[in-house]
Amino acid sequence: MQTRLGHIQVNVTPANLPFYRELMSFLGWQTIHDSEFGVGVTAQGEPSVWFIAAANGANNDYDGVGMNHLGIHASSQAEVDQVVEFIKERGIPALFDTPRHRPDFAQDENSTYYQVMFESPDSVLFEVVYGGPKQN
Repeated sequence: MQTRLGHIQVNVTPANLPFYRELMSFLGWQTIHDSEFGVGVTAQGEPSVWFIAAANGANNDYDGVGMNHLGIHASSQAEVDQVVEFIKERGIPALFDTPRHRPDFAQDENSTYYQVMFESPDSVLFEVVYGGPKQN
């Protein structure tokens, strides 16, 4: 059998759909579906992520059973820093002492793992990360 990831659905509060539209557009993802019930996005033909209006108001617990975080790869450290500014302008704090380099996650001494982590209005945890050659 040969399978691959097709899509991920994240249930969110309907009133917060504009945040996900704006965030994913800022990150360069293409909208493939948009309605009052949700938005579907993809990055250059990769598997899609769907933010769908939830039927109930239960909060996400990223430390509980279920998805911990949604990881988005950036192509440079500067892009991670741009995301830091994006969330700061919206009053969203960076979490876990990020942005920062994580040498424990880097492939070798010539590379870096530079990340920012933040929580969406629905407590969905996001990580935007550059992993690759060290940059100035």
